[in-house]
Amino acid sequence: MISVTATRLQFLPRGTVVALGFSIPVSTALDNVLLTVVAVACLLAGLLPAVARQLRENKSLLLPVALFALLAMGTLYGNSPLPSAWGHLWKYADLLFIPVFAVAFCLPKTRKHALHVFAGIIGVILILSYLLYFSLVPKMPFMAYDGLSPTVFKLKITHNLLMSFGAFLFVWLARTFAAMWLRIVCYVLAALAAINVLFMVQGATGYVILAMLTILWVCERIGQRTTAITILLLLSISITLMTVPNTLQRRVIQVQQEFQLWRSGNPAAQATSSGQRLEYYSNTLAIIKEHPLIGVGTGGFPKAYAQQVKATGKHVTQNPHNEFLNITAQIGIGGLVLLIVMFWTQWRSAGRLATPMEQSLMRALVLTMVSGCLFNSLLLDHAEGLFYAWMSGLLYGGLKYAPSDKPPATL
Repeated sequence: MISVTATRLQFLPRGTVVALGFSIPVSTALDNVLLTVVAVACLLAGLLPAVARQLRENKSLLLPVALFALLAMGTLYGNSPLPSAWGHLWKYADLLFIPVFAVAFCLPKTRKHALHVFAGIIGVILILSYLLYFSLVPKMPFMAYDGLSPTVFKLKITHNLLMSFGAFLFVWLARTFAAMWLRIVCYVLAALAAINVLFMVQGATGYVILAMLTILWVCERIGQRTTAITILLLLSISITLMTVPNTLQRRVIQVQQEFQLWRSGNPAAQATSSGQRLEYYSNTLAIIKEHPLIGVGTGGFPKAYAQQVKATGKHVTQNPHNEFLNITAQIGIGGLVLLIVMFWTQWRSAGRLATPMEQSLMRALVLTMVSGCLFNSLLLDHAEGLFYAWMSGLLYGGLKYAPSDKPPATL
């Protein structure tokens, strides 16, 4: 009876991880429900041995688990009360789901369905963003639209990150469809997503991620000489765009002005996000200098930062808006090294994935996270952290094994 029940329950992890592709860009509450279902279903279906097998066969999956373990150790010291530290640690729990997702995504059709679901909801969000921008639909209570940037379900940083990655995915999906009309639709959506990031939704993080993914696509598709010419062409286009009034030009000029104000040594104004980030970085580096080996403990950054800027008139922050600095400040240089190795290992393992598209998506994921983590604490943020874990598990599910190896049990 138990065996039959477990077998019947095996469809739940597979279906639920596919559903996460829909919920991540839409609803935090739905994310939490689906994650709970994944965890319970894996236990009831007896999939823990398959997860353990994944960890043995794919050493890359040990790195996010090790990073979480190091953060867990960081709760045992520092200036944050244990309940608060554990609450902070919970925000990184998505890292533990990566090997679980990898098991659930072992079947190629599951990965295919998940990517289609994710691309589908990104397409819907993109269309809604355009409708909001041109005032063709009213703002609804559930929308995050701020009147300046036509975001839908998420704020602009998250929106631009998902939309930039979505543009890259659309271009790849266009190559997989046999029907010409589907290929055209994907290419059009990719172009519209890029325009949405560059000219409609304000955010320097989105510009950087989109630029990095564009360069990756060019490097993967054409030779080195043509790549250099293309990069020069992109730079020329960017310079030309800077001469024409638009959202991109205004944002770049604003960043330049904020940088100059920050160099003056005065506290950054509340409205200057770039100036504030530079202020956060310099103060966080001072904290790291005082605690280089083990940091201030998991969840200890807010109190340490408040102490650092006490009586200076500078703004207090809960995180430095840079994941590399955030991890280092909490658990020391060892945490920073582990974070870098985790990203680097993913990049190197891309060549062992099942298809050229999945190999390229893994590299795109790494570039997206590394670029975004330079300006935001992405692993700490819910949607971005879960997107990273979900997409990592999806792509690792297609890992190629050596002929002598037996792949993990599939669902």
